[in-house]
Amino acid sequence: MTFLLCLILSVRVTVYNSNLGLIKDTRTFNFEKGKQKIEFKDVASSIDPTSVSFKASHIEILEQNYEYDLVSPVKLFKKYIDHKITLFMKEGKIEEGILLSFNDKNITLKSRDGIKIIERDEIIHTNLPKLPEGLITRPTLMWWVYSKSSGKKECEVSYLTENINWHAEYTGILKDSELDFSGWVSVNNRSGATYPDAKLKLVAGKPHRIEKPRPRFMREAKIEAAALAVPRFEERAFFEYHIYDLKEPTTIKDNEEKQIRFIPSTQVKIKKVYVYDGRKRAKSVEVRLEFKNSEESGLGIPLPEGKVRVYKEDTDGSLEFAGEDKISHTPKDELVSLWLGDAFDLVGERKIMKDSKITDRVREQEIEISLRNHKSSKVKIKVIEHLFGDWEILKYSYPFEKKDAYTIEFNPEIAANSEEKVKYKVRISW
Repeated sequence: MTFLLCLILSVRVTVYNSNLGLIKDTRTFNFEKGKQKIEFKDVASSIDPTSVSFKASHIEILEQNYEYDLVSPVKLFKKYIDHKITLFMKEGKIEEGILLSFNDKNITLKSRDGIKIIERDEIIHTNLPKLPEGLITRPTLMWWVYSKSSGKKECEVSYLTENINWHAEYTGILKDSELDFSGWVSVNNRSGATYPDAKLKLVAGKPHRIEKPRPRFMREAKIEAAALAVPRFEERAFFEYHIYDLKEPTTIKDNEEKQIRFIPSTQVKIKKVYVYDGRKRAKSVEVRLEFKNSEESGLGIPLPEGKVRVYKEDTDGSLEFAGEDKISHTPKDELVSLWLGDAFDLVGERKIMKDSKITDRVREQEIEISLRNHKSSKVKIKVIEHLFGDWEILKYSYPFEKKDAYTIEFNPEIAANSEEKVKYKVRISW
């Protein structure tokens, strides 16, 4: 039986934003001809053992195992049932004997003086002669292999692990008709392993997986923010997803949330839009910032899903929080619409002024939408109306645009400190 030592050559980590990571670990082993045992330590404790792949030239794999029976006080005591242990007590007393049983409060020993029940609070420390067989200190992948020749060989082990994730976060500083836009990615590693000097790839998109329930062991995570001068990512299409490659290696520690600059500060042309949807928002008028994810606007790159926080400079020069919203994966040249909150000085009110039954399958309604502007300047408000069944607009006070089979949109302008009413009559049949 031969155990081989190894040298780590490279680590590659691909993280998906669906709590999944692909780890590729390349190491050099000095093989002897014949049957031997290979041990890969420092693998993720959240590994999916069925996903493990081992590659090495002229090596025949005979057996593969994932050993995860890690050392703990409880497991050590279980292994030492019916074996001799030594307890060092307070005030310098020593107790020796055969361990019969244990729980959170007591330890029961069989000693020369008979059976003793000892309170655990009285024990300073416990001496066990050796580490019992079958317990290991770190999760380990193990193979029995047959090598056709002796010498050094490169071996690549790849596997999937859960409890590693990433997401994008964006910051925007509002300046008139522009947004000073920047982005970060956060990699949250709770997989149970550290990946030193890893080549990092981030995949935006959600590959389909067959889900199965697995226990989650949550740990506290510490946050490490990378310096502003870190290398940027390179983006490229991959299958139906997008991959972001970090140009230089980085160490991803266990129980760490690492933040890396993704998009440098970029000036993006934006438009402020007021939206009133009376069926959804009662009297509130939404404030939205909209921009097209295009080169002309200042971007033009695929934006991964993430939260966008927007700030605005106050008269004293300090930045104040203006609102936040979450964007989905956004391809280039698509519209980004950020709902930052509700306008304080704008009010909408929707009323059904008349509801007439024409036949059992036909109704007519007269709708009035009041828009009140308490600002000192005029504004435009996008008014969205949802219609159902087969409908026909019979009368209207403002032009409208049909957005789809069930939505129309008005865009009235309301003067400063005034009120406008949008009225229309609709016939609905079903």
